[in-house]
Amino acid sequence: MYGMMKLSAGNFVNSALQEFTRIFSRIKTMRDGNCLKVMPLLQSIFSALLIVLFPVSANSAETASLKQGEYIYTMGGCESCHTDNTNKQLGPAGGVALETPFGTFITPNITPDSETGIGGWSDQQFLDAMRKGVSPDGEHYFPSFPYTSYTKMTDQDLLDLKAYLYSLKPVNRVTEAHDLSFPFNQRWLMGIWKRLFFERAPFQPVSSNTETWNRGAYIVNGPGHCAECHTPRNVFGGLKQDELLAGTPDGPDGESVPSINPQKGESFKKWTGDEIVFALQTGMLPDGDFIGGSMGPVVENCTSKLTDNDLLAIAEYLKSPESSKQ
Repeated sequence: MYGMMKLSAGNFVNSALQEFTRIFSRIKTMRDGNCLKVMPLLQSIFSALLIVLFPVSANSAETASLKQGEYIYTMGGCESCHTDNTNKQLGPAGGVALETPFGTFITPNITPDSETGIGGWSDQQFLDAMRKGVSPDGEHYFPSFPYTSYTKMTDQDLLDLKAYLYSLKPVNRVTEAHDLSFPFNQRWLMGIWKRLFFERAPFQPVSSNTETWNRGAYIVNGPGHCAECHTPRNVFGGLKQDELLAGTPDGPDGESVPSINPQKGESFKKWTGDEIVFALQTGMLPDGDFIGGSMGPVVENCTSKLTDNDLLAIAEYLKSPESSKQ
């Protein structure tokens, strides 16, 4: 209803401007040149009055940004990694432990708290964190934060996400330190690591494929960051690009993560597109079993809340042999 009211007001503004222009077009037939001289001024005054009386555009854009930002937050699975299940009311205040072969990472506070969260960050600082893996202080982030995937996201999606995060309640919660083994606890080495294993590049659509396929590729490789868990890593923690989405026995928390690449997984190769969609919606596998482990919360907090169109896009992409080339 609110959106319809905004739309009606916006239509009114456009109609009023058109009517105003029509009326003043008649003045052109008048011989009094003074009328023609004041017409631009009157048009500007009338437009300004309408903007003051009906400030719909800015409000509408802000609401749309927050709604889209919430959807990106869901798509990215932020809830699963940044919200402590023992204290969910705090929201994404961090503190979730992520066990890996390199040690234990602790997820940060991403509420808009100015002391312990991301409050006070500029748009550019947020973009740099998400795209470059660099903090506002210039420090490198560890790739447990999947900026290696988020670098493919659009400016608009990232800024909408920031707008949504800033709409949440600030929570003052200091993030515990990571517990990493040497040399993986040396943050300065991340600069070298990035040169070897990190390609900072936005998503590039494949013109020969469908719009739906490209949407699926964007979600899987960008905000969905599926490769971060479903792709094996080398001894330095870099993703093995020739085994993209091929699964790994050394997933988060020591779990074995299955292949979702049809070229590198006999079981997944047999899945239909509808079965992929159904599994992402419900957590039920084609054999009647249910998704478990860390993927369970991903289904609950993320994929089950995506639109049907986006789920179909993901399925189309994952069923394509070209999914291993992104």
